[in-house]
Amino acid sequence: MTETGKTAKLRSIKDLTDLRVRLAAQGMLAPGKKRISVCCGTGCQANGSMRLVHELKKTAEKKELDVEIVATGCQGLCQKGPIMRAEPYGYFYQKVQPDKVDEIISITYSADMPVRKLLYKDTFLNKPVEKMEEVPFYKKQMRIVLKNNGRIDPTNILHYVAVEGYKAAEKIFSSMKPDAVIEEITKANLRGRGGAGFPAGVKWAHTRRAPGKIKMVIANGDEGDPGAFMDRSIMEGDPHSLLEGMLVCAYAIDAHYGFIYVRHEYPLAVRNLRIAIKQAEDMGLLGKNILGTGFDFTVYIKEGAGAFVCGEATALVASLEGRRGFPHARPPRVSETGGGPWGYPSNLNNVETFACVPPIIEKGAEWFLSIGTVNSPGTKVFALTGKVRNTGLVEVPMGITLREIVFDIGGGILGNKKFKAIQTGGPSGGCIPEQHLDLPVDFDSLRKVGSIMGSGGMVVMDADNCMVDIAKFFLSFTQAESCGKCPPCRIGTYRMLELLEKITAGNGEPGDIERLEELGKMIQRGSLCGLGQSAPNPVLTTIRYFREEYEEHIQETYCRANVCNLGVFTINHNECILCGLCKQACAFDAVKETRKSFFIDHDYCTKCKACYSVCPVQAIMITRPKYARLEEEFKLPSEKLEVIERRSKMRLKDILESRPYEIITIRKDETIKNAVHLMNEKKVSGVFVVDEQGKLVSIFTERDIVRCVFNNTPTSEKLESICMRDIITFEPTVAVSAAIAIASRKNIRHIPVVEDGNIIGMITFRDLVAYLLPEICYMAETMY
Repeated sequence: MTETGKTAKLRSIKDLTDLRVRLAAQGMLAPGKKRISVCCGTGCQANGSMRLVHELKKTAEKKELDVEIVATGCQGLCQKGPIMRAEPYGYFYQKVQPDKVDEIISITYSADMPVRKLLYKDTFLNKPVEKMEEVPFYKKQMRIVLKNNGRIDPTNILHYVAVEGYKAAEKIFSSMKPDAVIEEITKANLRGRGGAGFPAGVKWAHTRRAPGKIKMVIANGDEGDPGAFMDRSIMEGDPHSLLEGMLVCAYAIDAHYGFIYVRHEYPLAVRNLRIAIKQAEDMGLLGKNILGTGFDFTVYIKEGAGAFVCGEATALVASLEGRRGFPHARPPRVSETGGGPWGYPSNLNNVETFACVPPIIEKGAEWFLSIGTVNSPGTKVFALTGKVRNTGLVEVPMGITLREIVFDIGGGILGNKKFKAIQTGGPSGGCIPEQHLDLPVDFDSLRKVGSIMGSGGMVVMDADNCMVDIAKFFLSFTQAESCGKCPPCRIGTYRMLELLEKITAGNGEPGDIERLEELGKMIQRGSLCGLGQSAPNPVLTTIRYFREEYEEHIQETYCRANVCNLGVFTINHNECILCGLCKQACAFDAVKETRKSFFIDHDYCTKCKACYSVCPVQAIMITRPKYARLEEEFKLPSEKLEVIERRSKMRLKDILESRPYEIITIRKDETIKNAVHLMNEKKVSGVFVVDEQGKLVSIFTERDIVRCVFNNTPTSEKLESICMRDIITFEPTVAVSAAIAIASRKNIRHIPVVEDGNIIGMITFRDLVAYLLPEICYMAETMY
């Protein structure tokens, strides 16, 4: 990207308004013009998008075509980069290489037709999608923070002004008092997008009340989460939105100095920010006497050294001052005297929070509150990565479900494998299982299931991921990034990591899971800063939702995902094609050859997985040690053994998930006649009786109908008078065997399944028996 957009200095608000009018008259970025917007974010640049821009300009000039080439920031769909948009047609091209430029110019801009092989399509069987808005990845997105990414050249300030940029600054200087600005941000309930979700308006008001003439505005761009690039994309693709948000904040709290703390590993972001700051200063939108209003605000860039802990407010302040990034106890807070850099009170928000400010000021708090949820209004930018078809940058309204993000926007799991979990909030977040896929994504809902919003990282996992190994990976990151100042974090995370390494190596002992839980809770309570307080989250949530995997590692020395090099390696002779690749790959001569087959000598096998990796037909199997012994002794196939064990461990939720069901309820003030009619219409043997709040109070079954007939009870009688009795409810995690034992002892035919006070289904005694019958028959067949 080349620096463009120089113009004369603006000396008044009217000058800025007149400039915008002139740019509109010139048709800058006006719709309907021939324009190619090429994604030049870091991901697409790594795939050669700058060479693509150069080739497009050269070819268009050579053919004397009036086509504007715009090198934009990240457009989102990183999986398909380099990507571009061809205007005025709206064609969306993916995986575009420089050798396709001639086709694009000739077919699209000479013949007005799309280059069909560059269009997006889910599979080769699907029809290509021409427009960006129709691509599933973009359909459910709502772009507010990222509205200019993919539209403007971030190194051209005139582009930003032409798309209504600095209109919020124009509004505050011309018609708003500082208190009114804070009131608007407070009313909008803008919560910090850096992770904690603290209301920005409250923070601004607290900083404004702090004594002293010198105050500062700090933008936290130290985005250290693995796989996260939300703030980076804003700084790279729309740096002026950050600067304008900081300017509005500075005016509101009467601050005259601003700092952008950005990672040194973000060279493109640093470069574009420097260009944007210089252009804004030259134009009179930053620096001294901004737009002739007498207000001064100067912005500086501070490059961080890449320490994850410097994302924490007090550690960031220490690094900003040139000291080691250690956090300190609060108070004083950053917004108080003595808490900010060099002791000056400062307001600290992350980059995305500041980027939300201009549209709120421009369109009003009511507009912002109309998006998202009541307690989490607006949108959130996420970096969607992991085992998902479409990885990239997404911006969605708060309240959207995890299922919509993973399957509608992300396109589902790679290779059509089974979804296992999604980790939100970066390395300090939690792993959320499939049962919570319909959870709305907002600050409060994620916290309830043990995770956090964080800065916006999302990592999707499938059945090939071992959750113990995942917990070890994220904890190893936070342990390595711990500053070491406080013992709970320094020693506690190290000890937790030791236990996880022991478990994944097959040396786990009874009690290790409980020790991990105890250590995790102690670290959360005793750590000085947010890094330590949230570091155990991945471990605690994986234990909470995937405890069976921990138990398998410890009790059976087995990893169901075949990640931890545990278990026994065997060869399935029914699948083996006798190619001999396993024997060639084995460096320890563990694969032996006979006249008719190959087999693995376990005395020599080191479980290096070389044979497992090279087998072309997946004939190498990793089984549980106990299965290998039983198979050898009783000649029972391990697949059958696994089915028997899986069914014996089945829980009520597995039965509910295995078949479609409908939750049928009836109010307790309805009549018997209505209940019978509903059961007949729905063809069910029982319905839930609920109160006015929808809470379960009883059930009405076929047995109740028989009793009513026998007692000559009028059908006009209300349900509350005949079936208000104590009922036994079951959690979805109850084992099938336990449910059968309770149901038979209590003589219960219908089993209500309830989770967190909500009805999630009903299972009959017949369902329970039906699920145990197949292995009872199999075992009888095997024994007799």
